[in-house]
Amino acid sequence: MAGTGPVGVGIIGAGVISTQYLDNLTKFPDVTVHAIGDIFEDAATKRAAEYGIATSGGPDAVLSHPDVEIVVNLTIPAAHVEVATQAVDAGKSVWSEKPFSMDRESGRRLLETAAAAGVRLGCAPDTFLGAGLQTARRMIERGDIGEPQSALTLMQSPGPESWHPNPAFLFQEGAGPLFDIGPYYLTALVQFFGQIQRVGAFGSRSQLQRTIGSGPKAGEVFDVTVPTHVSAIAEFTSGQTSQSILSFDSFSGRPPLVEITGTEGVLSVPDPNGFDGAIGLRTRESHDEWREFQPVGSTWGRGSGVLDMARAIRAGVPHRAPGEQAFHVVDAMVSITQSIDEKRFVDLESTVDRIPALPEDWDPTASTL
Repeated sequence: MAGTGPVGVGIIGAGVISTQYLDNLTKFPDVTVHAIGDIFEDAATKRAAEYGIATSGGPDAVLSHPDVEIVVNLTIPAAHVEVATQAVDAGKSVWSEKPFSMDRESGRRLLETAAAAGVRLGCAPDTFLGAGLQTARRMIERGDIGEPQSALTLMQSPGPESWHPNPAFLFQEGAGPLFDIGPYYLTALVQFFGQIQRVGAFGSRSQLQRTIGSGPKAGEVFDVTVPTHVSAIAEFTSGQTSQSILSFDSFSGRPPLVEITGTEGVLSVPDPNGFDGAIGLRTRESHDEWREFQPVGSTWGRGSGVLDMARAIRAGVPHRAPGEQAFHVVDAMVSITQSIDEKRFVDLESTVDRIPALPEDWDPTASTL
């Protein structure tokens, strides 16, 4: 594989989310999308035609392509580790959608396999690379709220079955609000505070069955097999703590909330499932007044992490959304599940290094390679 010029990319998984990646990756000059593959080859062919991608077919159309250096793994969560391992075995680096894995064991094996092969692993979410969370992080690190002490995060909704045409998988193992939405919030907290040391949690289900509310399956009933309301606390190695609610059982209509409290103030952080959003700051001096700040940085969206990984490969430096961070988040979610089941605090087994922040002028549309 060439060590200069734009980095070759191939996508496995031509579902709905692939359009969000392709909208951006096909505009970034430092990467070139060469191939799209899917177990449903017609879907890959259709998507390739939409974006002018030269090669399409089954997954092997990507895995065997000589110019593909990074495989973007957009398969269903249950297939993430299997497809990523196939890509690693083919000598490719891998960017996966979240979650990194469904359990500790398979995730740890994938990390070990990639390290032995000398290729990289990256994983969503890359929302923390967006202007919203990057600006919030810079404000925390320069001391705008003093010494950070704690975080409060809330994600409350009635659940996706009213609008999602095929929602059953979102209420079963590997999903629920914890595994489906939790990675955004936990990754943001790891960005702000560093690695998590231990967690404690409670979980519940308001309904054992739910009904599909739209689409061709409307009216069908499906089983709920995982907690649909999770209340979790976390202690970080650096000393901070967080309290989080992740719920598909709430009709509050409250927007997502992330607040970081420090010794001198509190920061209201944008939705971690997005790349933009205003930031609120309330300090000891401002009393009841919230001051609003507009974020500075890139708001390009999904694919930003792939681009950062591609540039890092060429530069020979670490990328900012590594597999180790994503595995740490999986470890946290598995530990939260374990805490719910065993009714005790659970220590995490993994560690992760602090990820360097992006420079304010990081520009995905610049040609740097």
